[in-house]
Amino acid sequence: MWENDLELQESLSSYTVKTFTWMFLGLLATFAVAAGGYITGALVYVFMIPYFHIILLVAELAVVLILSARIQHMQPVTARVLFFVYAVLNGIVFSAYFVIFSMTSLMLVFAMTAVYFGGMALYGYFTKTDLSRLRPILIGGLIFLIIFGILSLFLPLGMMDRVICLVGIAVFMAFTAYDTQKIRAYYQTYQGDQAMLERASIFSALQLYLDFINLFLYLLRFLGKSKR
Repeated sequence: MWENDLELQESLSSYTVKTFTWMFLGLLATFAVAAGGYITGALVYVFMIPYFHIILLVAELAVVLILSARIQHMQPVTARVLFFVYAVLNGIVFSAYFVIFSMTSLMLVFAMTAVYFGGMALYGYFTKTDLSRLRPILIGGLIFLIIFGILSLFLPLGMMDRVICLVGIAVFMAFTAYDTQKIRAYYQTYQGDQAMLERASIFSALQLYLDFINLFLYLLRFLGKSKR
């Protein structure tokens, strides 16, 4: 029995490492596209395209919705392709941050994001607490952020923006632990179905990717120093 449990744990560990590897590759793709767009100056021409920011937003939402709705039915390779398409699209958006914020600020916030994300991911992996109970709170926090994110487009929020950033940081740190623990749940649910495990791994990688990106953005809004 002890040997079987050990084998299961090693297999789960390998599956978790694979999932995080996909997430990191997605982040690398986003960074490469963002840095390339900034260094070459291509982002200037891209954002000159009429309504390009709307087209980009619709494309990103479409990819996430397709992955969320069809992940159980699409081929694993299709899921991977869509994941990297999303990462590349996000890289185009992120190229603008190289223009707005100083490189020192970006590097500092990225390092802080990596530390916070890593700590919460480790907690989510090793804790025995059932984090699924946090789901209603996390969804409520996400709705709060969406509502105030829309309001910020039309109204000056002043100091309220600082509060929103703190809420966003807390929400996505908690989401990181929650989504990391879900890797184990997916593994236990789909064990024996290799194709479904592959799909679930990509979906988990996307969720963790979004957790990292959003945590980075809220930390950047809270701590980042613009060039102006």
